[in-house]
Amino acid sequence: MAGDVVERQKKGGKKGLRRPKRRISIRIDMTPMVDIAFLLLIFYMVSTVFSMPQAMEINLPPIDDVEVEVKESNLITIRVSDDGFYWWNLKTPTPDNLPHLLPPDPNRPDTVAYQLYSDTLRGLLKEQNQNNSKLNTLVLIHRDASYADMVNILDEIDLIERSWNQYTANRLNKKVKDLNKEEKFSYRYAIGEWNPRDDKIIDAARAAVSVEGGLP
Repeated sequence: MAGDVVERQKKGGKKGLRRPKRRISIRIDMTPMVDIAFLLLIFYMVSTVFSMPQAMEINLPPIDDVEVEVKESNLITIRVSDDGFYWWNLKTPTPDNLPHLLPPDPNRPDTVAYQLYSDTLRGLLKEQNQNNSKLNTLVLIHRDASYADMVNILDEIDLIERSWNQYTANRLNKKVKDLNKEEKFSYRYAIGEWNPRDDKIIDAARAAVSVEGGLP
């Protein structure tokens, strides 16, 4: 940045022995500053790492409606109620087979009444799939529940599938992409619609938990 000093003499005035006052003005050349600004802009544009779009891979069924019959013994249902509680049960719920509440996160703040413990959900789904190779998971989420609840369940399902296939590939000394259809594990799940019947089931499950020891 360069500056030039320009001296100005006051115009007019009377002639005398006193010397006229000089006014000094500074003119700043902004051209170098503009060059630096553009160089910095180009530097940040080139060196900045843009965030990649985050997407979740979901295997969608065919366009045509396909009905698949699932045996009652091969079904586990995960329900998320309107208050964000996670409930699960095997087979069809009955008064003697009400949904069980997943334990909350033990590290949750005292001000939070219930918070999902992802390790518990992952352990449950992994254990049930190991016990039954034909297991199907039905996910039912209340209309007033948080969208993050669905994402949490899908994340755990995706993590189980990836880790399962990676373990199989390591055991067979293969790459995951080289696993054949019989060797590759594909998690079977579906997202259903919450019905008024599910409200009654969860109300009965809440009442049973309250009698046993209360909700967390």
